[in-house]
Amino acid sequence: MVTISFLLITTLLFVLGTILGSFLSVVILRSIAGEGWVSGRSRCDSCRNTIAWYDNIPLLSFILLRGKCRHCKEPILPLHPMVEVLTGVLLVWWYWGGFIFFKLTQTPLSILQPLFWLSVGLLLIYLFIIDLNYMILPDKPVYALFGLAVLYRVALVVSGIMQMNDLYFAIIAALLSFLFFFALWFFTKGKGMGFGDVKLVVPLALLLGAQNMLVCLFLAFIIGAVVGVILISFGRGKLKTAIPFGPFLISSTVLSLLWGDTLFSWYWQLIF
Repeated sequence: MVTISFLLITTLLFVLGTILGSFLSVVILRSIAGEGWVSGRSRCDSCRNTIAWYDNIPLLSFILLRGKCRHCKEPILPLHPMVEVLTGVLLVWWYWGGFIFFKLTQTPLSILQPLFWLSVGLLLIYLFIIDLNYMILPDKPVYALFGLAVLYRVALVVSGIMQMNDLYFAIIAALLSFLFFFALWFFTKGKGMGFGDVKLVVPLALLLGAQNMLVCLFLAFIIGAVVGVILISFGRGKLKTAIPFGPFLISSTVLSLLWGDTLFSWYWQLIF
């Protein structure tokens, strides 16, 4: 049953998520530019004028300004509202999934698990946006994702929640995924796959496990093919046009986390 308190908490978390997303978009842009993101006021990406606080309210200012800078009237990068919305949705999902629908594990994982998935979500949003806009997957967030995945898997095994065999299968899935993507990168000389994608599949496989990683890869290539056909159909690309594959992998990871078991069972029954 949906209560007033539930709606209030959901709304508050979405607002907090947009604020966090606003900061995250600044981190993305300044890290690309090689600038420090700890200090300094927000500036327009076009004219470099300092943005007043009333023009820097997440989502609301973008809507009121009709997506344009108050000073130079140039369009505001869609990256900003995109990150704000995604981070707001992440915090709402984190609340719904972590504290309402899913049964969390025993202490201390009952505390660490939601923090873990929140951290993973923020890293995936960072990688999704930066690859979508700049076609790069920086090493540091990928390595951070790898470290989190390893620690989480080991913690599940030590606490007895996950069997050692599951960890072995996740490691094998990570190794096979790496070799498969490395082969695509090597034989196409980097044209069919970037090396950032080769590194990214390792932590994703550790997060998902063997079964869901199969679902993830299947979905990633299907989504990538569909998007490619759509872009060509609308004249936005050609057969040799480079498309970042990281967003497809990350989108498929989210889908596999939510419905991986259902999709795998459905496909298995369809075949056999």
